[in-house]
Amino acid sequence: MIVFFFYDEDTDTTVPVPVDVMNTEELEFIFDDKVRKVWHKQEEEVYFSVVDVCAVLTDSIDPTAYWRKLKQRLLAEGNQTVTNCHGLKLLASDGKMRKTDCATTEQLLRLIQSIPSKKAEPFKIWLAQVGSERLDELADPELAFERMVRTYRQKGYSEEWIKERLKGIGIRNDLTDEWHRSGVTEQKAFGALTNVLTTAWSGKSVKSYKQLKGLHKESLRDNMTNIELTLNQLAELSATALSKAKNPQGFTESKEVVKEGGSVAGNARAELEEKLGKSVISPLNAKTPKLLDNNN
Repeated sequence: MIVFFFYDEDTDTTVPVPVDVMNTEELEFIFDDKVRKVWHKQEEEVYFSVVDVCAVLTDSIDPTAYWRKLKQRLLAEGNQTVTNCHGLKLLASDGKMRKTDCATTEQLLRLIQSIPSKKAEPFKIWLAQVGSERLDELADPELAFERMVRTYRQKGYSEEWIKERLKGIGIRNDLTDEWHRSGVTEQKAFGALTNVLTTAWSGKSVKSYKQLKGLHKESLRDNMTNIELTLNQLAELSATALSKAKNPQGFTESKEVVKEGGSVAGNARAELEEKLGKSVISPLNAKTPKLLDNNN
C-alpha cells in the first residue's frame, strides 16, 4: 500500500490517501514510497516530487539543494521543463503541508537525463531503448502492432479479449477518420465527442466511468469487459454510419450525430440488462485481466 496525494485545484487542497499500486507503465522507482506522488484531479495527471526523485537517484545529503542547483543550470540552458514544474502542496517531514516542485512523467524523464548518477543511468538506457524502438516502428508500423499484442499478453489478458480490443481499435479509427472528414480535428474536441458517445450508451461520463472502475490515467477501454467493449463498438459503428449518412459539418453537428449513435448502443444495453436482471456496466478493471472475460 502506497500513500498517494490527491490535489483539487478548485479548493487548493491536497489530501493523502492510501491506495493500491496503480496499473500503469511508469518506471518502477516511482512506486517507491520514498517518492511522493500527486494525482491532479482536474488535469488527470500524476505529478511526482522532484526533490524526492533527486534523493532516490543521487543519495544526496541535501536533495533540496541538489535540485536547486540543477534547476539553476537547466534554466541557464533554457530548459522549459523546469519552468513548467508545478508547485503542489505535499506532506513534509515536519508534518505540515508545504508547496513542493512536482513534475509529470514526461517532465521527470527529461530531468533524469540531466542527473549525472549511476542510479539514473538505467533509466537513461531505458529511454534510449524506447526511443530506438519507436524509430523502428515509424519505419515499420507493424512492429508497433506486435508490441501492443505482446504487452496485452504479458499483462494477462485472454486471447479472446485481445481479439475484441484490437477489433475495437479499427472501429475507433474509422470514427475518428469520419470526425476529421466532418472538420473536427482537435484532440480536445475528440475527447469531448468521446465523452458524449460514452455517456449516451453507458449512462456515465468517461470520468465517472473511470471512477467506478477505480482508474486514473489508465485507458478506459483497456479496463472494459467483453460486453462493455462490444457495446462501445456498437456505439462507435453506429455513430460512424450515421455520420456518413447525415454528413455533419463541424463539432456541433457531429455532437448530435454522436448522441444518436450512442443511443443505439444505449438501447441495446438497456434491453440486455432487462433480460439479465443486472447492469452490464462493471466495476471490474485490468488488475485481474482474466475477470474481464467473465462479464460479471
